[in-house]
Amino acid sequence: MNSSVDWQAVKFDNVYEEELRALHRRRESDPLCTVSDLEKVLKNLYIMEGAEGVGAVHAISMAATIAAHEHFIAQWKKESKA
Repeated sequence: MNSSVDWQAVKFDNVYEEELRALHRRRESDPLCTVSDLEKVLKNLYIMEGAEGVGAVHAISMAATIAAHEHFIAQWKKESKA
């Protein structure tokens, strides 16, 4: 990987992990938090992702945040079916 790609991968991974930690904390500390609540947040993230004129850092951060939400929601739904 060259250095321009390295920082992007590092940024994505850092934001992704940070978002997952935040989602786990929210689920543990907020008994009223539901999958539906997080799906609504995700829907809004999709809308914000399409904003024009954002820089590379913002786009990477948004992609990582969305990926973390998608993963977290999928895992929660999987747990609920078990």
